[in-house]
Amino acid sequence: MSIITLTTDFGLKDPFAGMMKGVIYNINSNVKIVDISHGIGNQDIIEGAFVIGHSYGYFPKNTIHVVVVDPGVGSRRRPVLVTASGHYFIGPDNGVLSVVIAGDTGSRVFVITAEQYFLRSVGATFQGRDVFAPVAAWLAKGGEPHHFGREISDYASIEIPKPIKDSDSMKGEVIYIDRFGNLITNITYRDLEDMQKMDVPASSPSVRICGIEMTGIKRYYAEAEGDETAPIINSFGLLEIYRYIGDASKALNAGKGDAIEVQYGS
Repeated sequence: MSIITLTTDFGLKDPFAGMMKGVIYNINSNVKIVDISHGIGNQDIIEGAFVIGHSYGYFPKNTIHVVVVDPGVGSRRRPVLVTASGHYFIGPDNGVLSVVIAGDTGSRVFVITAEQYFLRSVGATFQGRDVFAPVAAWLAKGGEPHHFGREISDYASIEIPKPIKDSDSMKGEVIYIDRFGNLITNITYRDLEDMQKMDVPASSPSVRICGIEMTGIKRYYAEAEGDETAPIINSFGLLEIYRYIGDASKALNAGKGDAIEVQYGS
């Protein structure tokens, strides 16, 4: 049984995600559909790229991932099918698949042009239902990527912000906020390990964000006390700012793109 995952900014109020599942099952009932997230920020391509880029690896090889974060729906932007790291990805050619493409030097991108696989619709506002879902279902029935269109090299790409390293500090930014208000940054545990190997005093790092400074990195959430705001390395391997009791994003009035600095010193 093939697995098809869905990652969208549709939310749960409207019937959009459910309709996509209906289309898939109508074409191929011998699949299992898994929701990764329908809570991507509205039209937030970078957030969509982050979520799928950190999620797909937990699924079996040959899983088909449908990613619909698509502010250009119905326009001249192209639908694409990507093969990367032993998985398939279907979505708009707007950069939302940049992380998965960049993660595999052997990735291939196909523009989807085979309209016989599409649903007919009087409008072009819901290509998640009319294009991406049916293509995923037909792919799961044994289709090959080249059946859906030709391979291209001029696909859209976006850069996920990377931290900037200095002699004794590192500057990054918040790239994702989860439903608990935890601020997830683009600084990885490997970045911090590299800093400790540099010629700086081997002391606990100080972390500054939104005008506050914290010393040391917690090992687990409950290590913080009360409503203390603290840094931790999360299960993505990324530096995160959290509150053990409360919401760090609200407490700090912080948002995506806010700067964070880590410094080692005496």
